[in-house]
Amino acid sequence: MPKRDGTSRQTTISAQPRIHQHAREIQAYGTVSHALPLELEEDVRLEMTEQLNLLLADTMTLRDLYKKSHWQVAGPTFYQLHLLYDKHYEEQAEIVDIIAERVQLLGGISLAMAADIAETTRIERPPRGREEVPVQISRLLDAHQIIIGHCRTLAKRASTVGDDGTNDMILSDVLRPNELQVWFISEHLVDMPLVHAVDSEIQKAS
Repeated sequence: MPKRDGTSRQTTISAQPRIHQHAREIQAYGTVSHALPLELEEDVRLEMTEQLNLLLADTMTLRDLYKKSHWQVAGPTFYQLHLLYDKHYEEQAEIVDIIAERVQLLGGISLAMAADIAETTRIERPPRGREEVPVQISRLLDAHQIIIGHCRTLAKRASTVGDDGTNDMILSDVLRPNELQVWFISEHLVDMPLVHAVDSEIQKAS
């Protein structure tokens, strides 16, 4: 590479890894890139990325709540809930990636670290210890309710401001899977006898 005086300058190549590097951020959190030709105004993308990060924080919390429940579930329904919780965990992990990538696509910066998620989420923090199955499921349903409510509000807002991509993503990839998971786990809270039908006992009594 030529220097100002016309002489050449050699670049030293080394196999030694350059570790412990530090530099300024290349984009600050809460901003959006101006270079993406998305046909969406900056203020729309700022609003959408802010709301999507809130949804992302709640979804990451729900994801981890499913893993906690998977590890700590106990009782006669252990096997089926152990498997179901882990299935829902994997599905929520996919949703997390979809939301985070949408934030980045809009030119924003997605939340990622546990401390930032804990500061942002609206889902109540569970205790470290083990809880009964009905309490586990109730916590999960409460978390789903927060996310589903936000999905409905945000989808309508995205449609209003012309962000059809975010609207479609929320409805197809976030809202519908959460609704399905609510159905699967809420059925476990129905108080039904396991070995005899209620009607047969009523008939005997009459």
